[in-house]
Order: sequence, then C-alpha cells, then structure tokens
Amino acid sequence: EEDNAPAPSNPNRNRAPPPAKSALATKDEGKAKKKAQVKAPKDDDAEEEEEDPDLVNPNRLAMKSMKISDINAPRQVSRREREQKEKAEAKERFMKLQQQGKTDQAKADLARLAKIREERAAAQAKRQAEAEAKTAEIEAQKKAAAARNKRAT
Repeated sequence: EEDNAPAPSNPNRNRAPPPAKSALATKDEGKAKKKAQVKAPKDDDAEEEEEDPDLVNPNRLAMKSMKISDINAPRQVSRREREQKEKAEAKERFMKLQQQGKTDQAKADLARLAKIREERAAAQAKRQAEAEAKTAEIEAQKKAAAARNKRAT
C-alpha cells in the first residue's frame, strides 16, 4: 500500500532546515565572491558587447580613447565651470580690494578700529594719570609723616 501512496508535493518538506549561518560567515563569503569577481579575467566584457542591444544599459558611457594631442588641446568650458571660475575671480578681486581698504566694508571696519584705538589710548592715558596721582599722594603722605616725626622728636 505504501508504494501506491501519492508522493508529497514538496520532496524537501520532510527534510530538516539547513543550519543558520552566522553574520560573519555570510560577510566573509560575500567578500570572497567579490575578490573572485575582481580576480576573474575580463573575458566577460567581450561577451557583454556581443549581447542583445535591447539588454545593453543606455546610460553606460563608452570609454573614449584619448590621443596625446588631445591632452594639451584647449577644450570648451561648460557654463557651470565658467560661472565657478568667474565667482572665484570676483571673490579674489573683492578680497584684494578689502585688503587695500578700498571697499565700503573695509572703510567702515578701519573707522571702527581707529575709534577703538582712540578709546584704548584715552583709557591708557587716564590709568597712567591716576597712577601718577596716586604715587604723588603716597609721596605727600610720606613727607607729611616724616615732618610729623621730626616735630615729635
């Protein structure tokens, strides 16, 4: 009777599941596969070129062969590159004028710095005058004390 029993639809159903791989093992296997792909000869490229044109990636750029004469030849600059170059040149001109003190911002900064220097010089002169007055007062007190000591003796 067992011979006439219908076969199970999935032959692997009664089989035990394979043991789970650790994360490190799968990571190492992935690295090994990548290394094997890198070390593999480049014969795959020749096969890809012969494949169906419908399966070829349209976004992939073909490698252009450069000639030695093309390296030194002047090339057309794109709008974005030109704008970046103009922006850099304008910034450089502004910084040069800023250093020379010819821009409005530089003039305002220099005026503010001159005002601060004047205030600091005035404060220094005031501190020096106060110090001189204090030393003169101390000397006057010493002379007065010395005069009192002479009279007392």
